[in-house]
Amino acid sequence: MPKEIVPILSGGGTRLSCYIGILEALQQQGLTFRHIVGVSGGSIVAALFAAGWNLQQMHELALKTDFKQFRGLSITKLVRLGGLSDGNAFETWLDKILEGRRFVDLQLDLHVLATDIQGGGPVIFNRQLTPDVKVSQAIRFSMSIPLFFSFKRFKHHVMTDGVILSEDALHRDWSGQGLPVVCFRLKSEASYKPIATSRYFPVLSYIYMLIQTFMNAISREYVHAEYWHNTIVVNTGVISSVNFDMTLQQKQWLYDIGYQTANDIVPVKLAELFT
Repeated sequence: MPKEIVPILSGGGTRLSCYIGILEALQQQGLTFRHIVGVSGGSIVAALFAAGWNLQQMHELALKTDFKQFRGLSITKLVRLGGLSDGNAFETWLDKILEGRRFVDLQLDLHVLATDIQGGGPVIFNRQLTPDVKVSQAIRFSMSIPLFFSFKRFKHHVMTDGVILSEDALHRDWSGQGLPVVCFRLKSEASYKPIATSRYFPVLSYIYMLIQTFMNAISREYVHAEYWHNTIVVNTGVISSVNFDMTLQQKQWLYDIGYQTANDIVPVKLAELFT
């Protein structure tokens, strides 16, 4: 009888292909899931999977998508909206790919998490709580990388990136049936890479470096012992969550390292979870 789990794809930014490799490994291991959780960049992959996309289609999309189209460098928007980009181009692109789907339209139960900066707690979007909310809108909330994408308002919440959430916000009974959750986190290494600064607007380069440093630090955050048994960390080397200039070779390497890590570690973790 196939084993059922609830995968959590936590963070990742532009490193979509890593999660696609992870899902490929899970499928080949005969694992099934009716619920999938996405946070920040991981929510993009989770949403496509929940919408019925096969992994080959998702892999091709990740390889061909030029992420630079979503990168904004507007000081005016930073001052007025709180981010170098308003994120509208990204949300429009995603909504087109998802064909305007709402949570109620998805084949699987998708759960997307964002952070309410007014209270610091999670805001959860899913079929039960927000059936008529567009999936692309919820993912835009969850992808609100501080200073990079502007914050968004939803009802009485002020939304920012879901990856800022504490671990206990992720590790819950998403299925309502006690199914084991397996949280995948992407970790990037610090690297020295000189960034060319503009002679006239050097502040843009400094802000970008600040964002990258902040997101890298979050990815290397300590995993609490309480959650280590069902957390799998994938080391993506020097490829960070805000790398918008990835080559095809880097995207393929991310897919391969996600696949390899899941193949090596998931069986070990599940042996503990299912005993």
